[in-house]
Amino acid sequence: MKPRILSLPHEAANAVEYFGRELAFEVDPVDLAQDLADGRTDGYVLVETRSPGAYAEAHLPGAICLPYREMTEESTRDLDRNLVYVCYCESIYCNAATQGAYRLAQLGFTVKRLSGGITTWLAHGYPTEAGEPVPWTP
Repeated sequence: MKPRILSLPHEAANAVEYFGRELAFEVDPVDLAQDLADGRTDGYVLVETRSPGAYAEAHLPGAICLPYREMTEESTRDLDRNLVYVCYCESIYCNAATQGAYRLAQLGFTVKRLSGGITTWLAHGYPTEAGEPVPWTP
């Protein structure tokens, strides 16, 4: 009997399509940190999708606080639809970033998700900010 892992073989072309689509919607913390360090922040907005309390404790530099549960047409009306919104949450064990990206996409925004969330960000030793959320202005 062959191992379960081999029971559903996939063609290379299918794997290219699958992983290519995944990469189109994911941002690596290393790449994001390099962009921030180089001052390349045009064209995207970091979105903390957890609670305002979590945002106040620690958030990625320059991130806005927009909890996924509060994402509506009204709460997003002032967001620039020409930007990419990079959602993040706690970790791979939290789905707030996925929920946020899904809701923003439903509202017509271009979205990506930060791989691993703020936990992976911190594990790499990258900086965070703290403080209460302030209204975002484009």
